[in-house]
Amino acid sequence: RYGFHGTLKAPFRLADGVCESDLITKATALANSIPAFEMPALQITSLGSFLAFVPRERSAELQQLANSLVQELDNLRAPLSDAELTRRRSVGLTPAQEILLTKWGYPYVMEEFRFHLTLSGRLQTDELKSIKSMLQTQTSHLTSFPVRVDDVGLVGEAEDGRFHLIRRLPLAAAKH
Repeated sequence: RYGFHGTLKAPFRLADGVCESDLITKATALANSIPAFEMPALQITSLGSFLAFVPRERSAELQQLANSLVQELDNLRAPLSDAELTRRRSVGLTPAQEILLTKWGYPYVMEEFRFHLTLSGRLQTDELKSIKSMLQTQTSHLTSFPVRVDDVGLVGEAEDGRFHLIRRLPLAAAKH
């Protein structure tokens, strides 16, 4: 359904009176105001029962990109429905995550944000180690160097529930 991706701003419904072209215009201008950057090399790690690529170390630029997208596009987001709030809360949020959910519509933003590129579905404990080892071997050529971040994808959800790329949004040229 989602494809290989890294979420910077959680999926949301557009607010009443907001159309897709409004989102494209605002997101494009925002992306164009944020300089491209390199984030640290990736490593494969376990996130609960999943495997994912994560940066080897914290990236202030990546954190700022995600924070900016969350903050600056929030006025285009429809409020969460009671069902959406209940679903988000069912995982047992911390008090800080509850505040973020209420303010930004998602509990894993700002100081709770952890960038990751999911590589697997849920795995059994005994599978995690062997699959992680296999993936590390198969992806070592991808995890040796910093990753250039020079655009972001604006993604939408189709009627069938599958995500699709609406547009790639280039970041500003890095200032030297």
